[in-house]
Amino acid sequence: MNLKCSTIVLAAALLGGISAHAQTAPLEDFKPSTLNQPGQEYPQVNSQGYARFRILAPDAQKVVVSLGLGGTRGGTPLAKVTDSLWMGTTAGPMEEGFHYYHVTIDGGVFNDPGTSNFYGSTRWESGIEIPAHDQEFYALKNVQHGNVQQVLFPSKSTNTSRRAFVYTPPGYDKDLAKRYPVFYLQHGWGEDETAWSNQGHANLIMDNLIAEGKCKPFIIVMTYGMTNEIKFGGLRNFSITPFQTVLIDELIPYIDANFRTIADQPHRAMGGLSMGGMETKTITLARPDVFSHYALLSGGLYAPDDIKDKSKVKLIFLSCGSFERPDGVKNAAAALKAAGFNAVSYVSENTRHEFQTWRRSLHELAPLLFKD
Repeated sequence: MNLKCSTIVLAAALLGGISAHAQTAPLEDFKPSTLNQPGQEYPQVNSQGYARFRILAPDAQKVVVSLGLGGTRGGTPLAKVTDSLWMGTTAGPMEEGFHYYHVTIDGGVFNDPGTSNFYGSTRWESGIEIPAHDQEFYALKNVQHGNVQQVLFPSKSTNTSRRAFVYTPPGYDKDLAKRYPVFYLQHGWGEDETAWSNQGHANLIMDNLIAEGKCKPFIIVMTYGMTNEIKFGGLRNFSITPFQTVLIDELIPYIDANFRTIADQPHRAMGGLSMGGMETKTITLARPDVFSHYALLSGGLYAPDDIKDKSKVKLIFLSCGSFERPDGVKNAAAALKAAGFNAVSYVSENTRHEFQTWRRSLHELAPLLFKD
């Protein structure tokens, strides 16, 4: 059966992650998404950024693919094309990069068995990748690679062992006399410590920058920010104190004791995306003795008056997508520069509050960290 005849089109304004450009019929050059499970043909994307889905649901009455964080940005209804199969294509091209989605079948929420799962919106969601024009900077290349390892560190304050993922750069295991600066990098609300490696490709971004000689090697530590213990939109109810205790009093001493770090404030950075940026701002201002490099990725702003001791701050990095609030980021960085801070702003073109913004932000930030 002609797939185009089976596609139901929904108004672009209702579709999460879909461009607002005038819509045309999609080109029939669809290929499996790079995130698909082995051997799975669907979901597919085409050269324009349209996404096509196929779901096996023989007894269903209604099938909708919900795109965007938690599916809150709308959905693509699928049409039944055989006794068992439902298919549909997005009404327009989606924006470049990674998108969460799930499938709603007669009111029940399920993941697409054709693709890989990623932790977001406080659950394991399906993921689809729309190839980006600049995807080479996070591509898997034939270069020396670092290592991402899971560690379990004791936490007396929470009466358990907690998990972190640690990126060590290429060559870490060869020169055993060398020590490294450390960047503590936080995820956003609804995500966890797996996000920056899985969705963000932080390790590949670092490997490629180091191979190109554009970035000083350093360690990255990614742990759970305890942000999901409040409901979405409940930021006013979030207390930073428990996480600050875990980070400052438990995780950092563990990392310094078990990895070859340069264990001082000038060689320690903190950054985060979205709610992880809020955590970064709160903790760096409360504990300027611990971190010297600050990075907020779609995660708020610093003002000159926020920082009491300018001498302790080596870098402030602020970023967002161009469809967020770029003027705020630019103006805040300008005000910080005028006050004598080393402040840098970056705006990711044609992206929103999403991982393509944060991948690009990390790519811009990493070369600026720990410069002599």
